[in-house]
Parts: sequence; C-alpha cells; structure tokens
Amino acid sequence: MGAILEARGLRVTRGGKAILRGVDLDVGAGEVVGVLGPSGAGKSTLFRALTGDEPPDSGTVSLGDQNVTQWPLWRRARVGIGYVPQGPSVLWDLTVIENLDAFARIAQQPARESRAVARHVGLEHRLDVRAGELSAGERRRLELARALTRPPRVLVCDEPFAGVDPAGAQRLGDLLRALAGAGSAVLLADHHVAEALRVCTRAVLLLDGAIAVAAPAGQFIQHPLVRGRYLGSWDPESPAEAPCPATSSAESTAVTERHDASR
Repeated sequence: MGAILEARGLRVTRGGKAILRGVDLDVGAGEVVGVLGPSGAGKSTLFRALTGDEPPDSGTVSLGDQNVTQWPLWRRARVGIGYVPQGPSVLWDLTVIENLDAFARIAQQPARESRAVARHVGLEHRLDVRAGELSAGERRRLELARALTRPPRVLVCDEPFAGVDPAGAQRLGDLLRALAGAGSAVLLADHHVAEALRVCTRAVLLLDGAIAVAAPAGQFIQHPLVRGRYLGSWDPESPAEAPCPATSSAESTAVTERHDASR
C-alpha cells in the first residue's frame, strides 16, 4: 500500500529549541495512524507542519507524488488534506448549516452538499442551532464535518476526542474508521489512548520530537518505551530496549537508538 501523505526529515525549531527532530511518517489509503505521546512531545507541531499551518525548518511533505512542503494550509486543503485542529475552529455565532455553507464556499464546493455532510456526521437535526449552543461532542462533529466539506484524501485530526463523552467518542471513532474504509487516510493524535487505539490500525510514539516506537495498534501498548515513558509503568531497572512484538529485535533496537541519538 503506497503512502498518500508522507513526511521525511521534518525539523522545527522555536527559540533555539528543537520541537521536531527529523520526523519520518507516512499514512496510506484505508489506514488510521495514531501519533501518540506525552504533552510537549511535538504532536501538534507535527500536524501543523503536515497541513501547512506551520512551515518546517527542513524536511519534506508529499501528498501522493506532489511535494507540498511550501504550500499554505488553504492550498493543501484544496488538493485533499483535511485538518481538524486541537483548538475550536467553528464560527460560534453561526448555526450549523451556516458554518457548513461558509466552509463550502472556502472549499469551492456547492452549498447544497452541506446538508449531506451534516447528515453524515449526525447533525441533520441540529442545522439551525448556533455552534456556541452545541455540546462538546456536537462541536467536534461540526469541526469534522467542516473538514469533510471537500472529501479529503487525508484527514488530520488533533485531539478529536477531547471533551467528548464516551458515547460521542465512540461515534467519532466510528466515523473516522468509516472514512478510512471508504479509501481515505486518517492521521490522529489524542491523549485518550484506549479510544485512539480502538480506531487506529497502527500507532507511533513521539518522544522529544522524534518517533521512538512504531507498531500495529494491538501491539503498540506492550512496548517498554510506551509503557514507561508514556503510560508511566516503566521500571528504569528493566531493559528498555526489549523489542516490540510487532518488530524484529534489530528493528526495535534501531528505533530506540535513533530516539536516544536525537535527544
């Protein structure tokens, strides 16, 4: 399966501090890839670099065979990169349908598609409700609908489950899986580990701006670096380089050595 979105050697520095340290990442059609890690690991910065919201200092971002590294967010959106940022991105004083119509105009899509998108995310009965009056889960679904106004080749979601109740989180997860099942590529970051891994096909651990672990979702949580540096059950006396069941011993050691060298 070829990658739809691919990053190679992404580096971002702010105020002399390295935020991203040469990140390589890809996601293909039908995949949901989770980028997990502690606060401050660089997840949001990585997503902004992938979507054009923040240019990297070096490295490349490719969408299919197009190098989009220097393209701004709006131009990447028009060729198929949808983005749901971590912070609120709806127009609070507008209704659901007014929000979707506004984004349809930006995406150069027919306004008549707005109702179909609302129905797709389960907001067809809330069209005349102002965004500021929606629940947290409904607002997140509206933000997702906005990103779906132009059907994305890749959907990048930063903390899609934040502030959403369990039932709403399950519905959002099902929507993301359905989107991938229809052929899109989905990339997400979230602190809700169980819900994220339920949705993901594979996951990577971002530590100190570098990818330290990559594994299928079902095996990711067993890696010592995941359990120790991220989930808090690491015993510093135990061998930190024990291989993940998803990779060979050589691959696991190489990943860990790259992480250690980047620090």
